[in-house]
Amino acid sequence: MRKIITIAVILIAVSQFAQAQQDAMFTKYMFNTLNYNPAYAGTRGYLSLGALHRTQWWGIEGAPHSQTVWAHSPVKGDRIGLGFGLVNDIIGPTRSTTANISYAYHIPVGGKNKLSVGVQGGVTNWSANWNKLDFESQIDQAYSGDITPSLWLPNFGVGLYFYNQNKYFVGIGVPHIIESDYRKGDDVTTEMWAKNYRHYYFSAGGAIPIDKSGNFIFKPQALVKTVALFGKKSDDPSGNIGAPTEFDIDLSVLFYNTFWVGGSFRSSIEKFAGDKSSFDSADLWVSYFFKNGTRIGAAYDYTLTKLQQPARGSFEIMLGYDFDFKEKKIVTPRYF
Repeated sequence: MRKIITIAVILIAVSQFAQAQQDAMFTKYMFNTLNYNPAYAGTRGYLSLGALHRTQWWGIEGAPHSQTVWAHSPVKGDRIGLGFGLVNDIIGPTRSTTANISYAYHIPVGGKNKLSVGVQGGVTNWSANWNKLDFESQIDQAYSGDITPSLWLPNFGVGLYFYNQNKYFVGIGVPHIIESDYRKGDDVTTEMWAKNYRHYYFSAGGAIPIDKSGNFIFKPQALVKTVALFGKKSDDPSGNIGAPTEFDIDLSVLFYNTFWVGGSFRSSIEKFAGDKSSFDSADLWVSYFFKNGTRIGAAYDYTLTKLQQPARGSFEIMLGYDFDFKEKKIVTPRYF
């Protein structure tokens, strides 16, 4: 059992370096914008709640499992938005749990356009249980001492979000600005160590009516995730750690403001030496809106990497609820 976990952790580590991002990844990111941009808080115009679970590379023991919950709402005449987000990410023997509180100020910019400026503060608990690993050497100095470390890492983030409700949007978010060092104690001579780097998220999208009645809405959207602003970054003297820029392209159609179906493609701009392709996955997702404000959704990722054989893809399930106090019910769901 422990050998299986060890192999899985090695595969995951290689894939994570190849696909760049350290933050938890979600295919249905369009319903979870608050996680990577605090300026999104309150932009929907009413209190919005949601929860999402992701199982990545189903079939590989020790593969990532991620959960997130969020809530945000406008206050004081829609000029201020407040939000809360929680993300739990488990990879092999490690766990990272992050809680954030967001504040956004919405500024009218001509017509129905608004610019939202957001900040957030929070804390991450990173922990590991190295007992789950099967070591080749029982006296490995890298794991001597505390084999169940736990760290509390405070952080803060910022974001901008320019939008015209149900027409278009563009945003940039930096959810954690402080780059956390996972070394514990006074040992500062270690040449290689774990570190959480600053991530930048760029997003843009629009909603285009296909027919005059507005019963069919086409929504293209893109999310770009990068470390060190489109440059590979490494503190490893061997140069083995890098971070290619990753992007998600999503195309979806909303039918009769009720049923939403979409497809997306995930890849990276750069490739590492020896990689034949930078493709990560092709994804399908669906969501359904009930008249009482409840929404449910699911997604499936078809893996395009070397993990295609041992893994049976990735999947997500989502549950949410929107409170529209002005209309007492959800007449038209927000597209963003």
